[in-house]
Amino acid sequence: MRGADLLVKTLAAAGITRIFSLSGNQIMPIYDACFDAGIEIIHTRHEAAAVFMAEAYAQLTGTVGVAMVTAGAGAANALGPLFTCSESETPVLLLTGDSPLGQDGKGAFQELDQVPMTTPVTKLSFRPTRAVDFGVDTARALRTALSGRSGPVHMALPFDLVDADASDGVIPTAFAKEPMPLPAHDAQSIATAIAAAQRPLVICGPAMNDTRKPGKLAALQTALGAPVIAMESPRGLKDPALGNIGAALAQADLIVNLGKRVDFTLGFGGPAAVDPSCVWMMLHADAAERDRAHRNLGTRLAACFAADPRDSMEALIAAGQGGHDAWRREVNGHITARGFSAEDTVPSGKITPAQLCAAVQRQIDKAAQSVMICDGGEFGQWAQAATQADFRITNGISGAIGGGLCYGLGAKCAMPDATVFAMMGDGTVGFHFAEFETAARSGTPYVVIIGNDERWNAEHQIQMRDYGPDRLIGCQLSGARYDEAAKGLGAHGEYVTELSELDAALDRAVQSGRPACVNVQIEGLPAPSGAAH
Repeated sequence: MRGADLLVKTLAAAGITRIFSLSGNQIMPIYDACFDAGIEIIHTRHEAAAVFMAEAYAQLTGTVGVAMVTAGAGAANALGPLFTCSESETPVLLLTGDSPLGQDGKGAFQELDQVPMTTPVTKLSFRPTRAVDFGVDTARALRTALSGRSGPVHMALPFDLVDADASDGVIPTAFAKEPMPLPAHDAQSIATAIAAAQRPLVICGPAMNDTRKPGKLAALQTALGAPVIAMESPRGLKDPALGNIGAALAQADLIVNLGKRVDFTLGFGGPAAVDPSCVWMMLHADAAERDRAHRNLGTRLAACFAADPRDSMEALIAAGQGGHDAWRREVNGHITARGFSAEDTVPSGKITPAQLCAAVQRQIDKAAQSVMICDGGEFGQWAQAATQADFRITNGISGAIGGGLCYGLGAKCAMPDATVFAMMGDGTVGFHFAEFETAARSGTPYVVIIGNDERWNAEHQIQMRDYGPDRLIGCQLSGARYDEAAKGLGAHGEYVTELSELDAALDRAVQSGRPACVNVQIEGLPAPSGAAH
């Protein structure tokens, strides 16, 4: 048994059935080992795409998503999405090939000290030193990804160990996360504080959202009585999906923070976002985040508990005392506030982002089960504000763009019976356009909708606002026919310029049974942001 076989058998024992990967010299023995273990390899066109796919897959399955790339430049290409996984608190295991241990310092092919490179954006990054340890090392990596504040981990696999004899190695049987529940008396303290407050608010981090914990936030809100809100957008209090959440935060007299980092998305908890007299309570598994909360909140942080909110929800639900009905209705009004309508038109006569989103929503409503992918950028914000599916994946707090096409493929692999829609702008679709070929080759049908305003609209809006219309530079894009290019890669393509054509084009895309690209010419409007819009 080679090190590669021990690694793959351990992954199989942990329930891993699929790896997103781009091939390379040093990982070929692992590909070979996947034959006997029955692990499917989704072979991508770029290393970053493999990590994005694993991220979406992990969020929808509740498991660790696994990505595998080769050494050197392959590992470097995977670095950016690791930051996205870290910010979205998604458990992903990145396996990278590596030059042989026995050639360290000699100038081996693709020799690169990968561990220092990935350490800042992972929970754990290491390079095994014995092939017989691949089993226990892999189990440790999987547990670390899931435990505490979940996130990505990285193993660099030296080629001589991958190919070495590992017959004495052990295949572990324990891979589960290490629980960090809140004691019942602490849960009672939080529930009592919420009951005594006038305007309590419970804010949750991205790992607690409705996609990853279906139905739990609603149950928690009913039990505690306080409005419960998950935040996962880099736009923070101006997240279009949360309407005028800033008004709710400004009124709160108690904020209970369940796993949400106190950072820029909350205005650092400062007076511009929150009343200085507001009291905070925090529950977080990560010591660094508890320290950050103390730094940013000072004496306003009345209590801080070392516990995993995901492991504490049942205790909090059991301790809840209900109430605050009027306040919950008021907060819900803030969150559902939308300053736009699909009936609004523009002088150019072009399709508006709201009209495009409304047409996609009609498709979502017809689907038995739906997944919505919202990439970043300005049109991605429109998609978040104006669509609602059974499950949703966004670009997350990192603010990275371009992963949406990859997220769609990962989502369809995770939920093959669902109808998956991925909405993105003409800027973001260019990052990983070649993955249309991956989707076609792997027989993975989902619908990509491009809101095409022929520019990088988020940056265009910044230039318009800060510098004026006479100083626009570097943000224009062409009227490229992405639909035709997607057809060339094996996808179904639709090109839409008139609102009257939109529903039929979306119907054809959904019914095509292939990955589909619906390229829609739209007016590039600024995304909604709070009550002002």
